[in-house]
Amino acid sequence: MERKMKIVVTTGIVVLLITIAIIIFAYRNMNADFFNADFMKKTGYKSGFTENTAILEDGSEIYYIEGPNNGPALLLLHGQQTSSYDYAKVLPELSKSFHLYALDYYGHGKSSKDPDKYSAVAIGNDIIWFIENIIKEKVYISGHSSGALLAAYVSANAPEAIIATILEDGPFFSTLPGRAEKTISWLGFKLMYDYLNQNEIDTYMEYSLEHDYMQAVFNAKDPQTWNKIVKDPALRYLNKHPGQVPKIWFYPPELGINSIYAVNANMQDGTSNYDLRFGVTFYDFSWFDGFDTEDILKNIQSPTIVMHVAPNKLTAPGYYDANGILLAAMDEKDAQRVVDLVPNSQYIGGFQSAHDIHADLPDEYIEVLLKIKDQIQP
Repeated sequence: MERKMKIVVTTGIVVLLITIAIIIFAYRNMNADFFNADFMKKTGYKSGFTENTAILEDGSEIYYIEGPNNGPALLLLHGQQTSSYDYAKVLPELSKSFHLYALDYYGHGKSSKDPDKYSAVAIGNDIIWFIENIIKEKVYISGHSSGALLAAYVSANAPEAIIATILEDGPFFSTLPGRAEKTISWLGFKLMYDYLNQNEIDTYMEYSLEHDYMQAVFNAKDPQTWNKIVKDPALRYLNKHPGQVPKIWFYPPELGINSIYAVNANMQDGTSNYDLRFGVTFYDFSWFDGFDTEDILKNIQSPTIVMHVAPNKLTAPGYYDANGILLAAMDEKDAQRVVDLVPNSQYIGGFQSAHDIHADLPDEYIEVLLKIKDQIQP
């Protein structure tokens, strides 16, 4: 009898511990802050950051967060479909060595949503205005993805305002007509265009689950993988929580499935502040009006770091899938071409990141920025 009681008690304890572990696991997964929306509340204010909005003469608004004045100015330009908060993991540490400014460029975050401003030249010129009128001193400038394209534009067109330039996995050359059509990014922008020009499906979230090219990547071995792992769980979630970004409790952030849902959040669905019309300008190439990639890179005068990710697990040792689609911002030839064109540049590659180096590998990103600062201003 006593032995049976011990077995019952032991079994109960094991079940309780497993239940607690599942609850903790689920809580962590469901509370992952993919947009870093709570950065200011949790960390920013405590670290001395403030929220501000710069208003230009034409009424355009640029939202930005500013850190304490602990060194030279560093301007951070986020990638597409994110915001200034995408730098949350590196802001506190970098703020110890720099006077940080991280802004939302148009179509993103809390800045203006005006399609007339959705071009590299318009945004780039207003960032130059921001440096001259808000920061009012020379800056280190670091841009990620399309933010890297903007950083290059600013550096080339306002060289007197730039101390050094960091180009973090920018889609140089892969965004040009004739080349872009075979990239995962352009196919995503085409998806946005197609959605905005159809009347059958109400939300972009549902439309993307049906038509996203990532289906081909997931279904490479089993044609039902996308439906089983991504689409069906999301549709069940949306049925219970309409108008929300799907979060599946048994998918940890490291798996990346919930991240697929998060990146498709948008202003049109009311699920984020990203304007799908911004993405369309990359589909029809209007964002690049007046933006000559080669000429811009040649005219960057500051010391420049070109950061480049390694091929991912799906495509290694190259950057392309079986269909010849580029599943990265740049391949090795693009990266080398950037380095060859920028007069005073250094290539740093091999980062084990899907694309967002500063978020995936914050310590390595911080090391790169601190190193170039020490080289220029010991």
